[in-house]
Amino acid sequence: MTDSPTPVRLVTCSTAPNPRRVNAFLVEKGVEIPKVEIELATRAHFEPEHLAKFGTHHLPALELSDGSTLTETMAICRLLEGLYPEPNLMGATPIELARIEQWNRRVEFMIMLPAAYVFRHSHPAMAALEVQEPVMSEWHRRPLAKGLEVVEARLAESPFLAGDRFTMADINAFIALDFMRVAKTRVPEAHTATLRWQAALKDRPSLQRYVPPAA
Repeated sequence: MTDSPTPVRLVTCSTAPNPRRVNAFLVEKGVEIPKVEIELATRAHFEPEHLAKFGTHHLPALELSDGSTLTETMAICRLLEGLYPEPNLMGATPIELARIEQWNRRVEFMIMLPAAYVFRHSHPAMAALEVQEPVMSEWHRRPLAKGLEVVEARLAESPFLAGDRFTMADINAFIALDFMRVAKTRVPEAHTATLRWQAALKDRPSLQRYVPPAA
């Protein structure tokens, strides 16, 4: 531990992919933080009090012991990695850190982002939150397909995305691929390396869907 402020409360949404990534990181670390669950449809994260505290509607949002806050998935995980360094998930050497970051970025831009556009502009549940443009959904299926090819090529030559061990890059990729299901998109059957990797990880406790306790 360091003299850095420590986590006090995590404002989250168990069904959304970014909060799922932080929750997976916490489970891997064996760390528990009190959670406040928000349902996106209620738009509670757009309320003036929430925006005044965190500066954004983005979830998850972390409150810290010194009264400050932190948002954005990878920023929160970087703090947690510093506070709870084992097991290491973000890189033990400079080159491993760089490779994990490389695959984090590729997954975010080539899979998570286009999948989000497909979902937001096609799923009926998003109509209340988004001015939907069907052409946006269809257009983003093309870069998403390309991103899946990039991941397949990598997993055909490596057991994990960033090398020979499980890291944050695998958390990001697994949850991104799982998120595609809500956009009615799946890993192609021809992508055998990706499907094999998914099957090997599917029972990992950190990658299970988080179910908040009953109120």
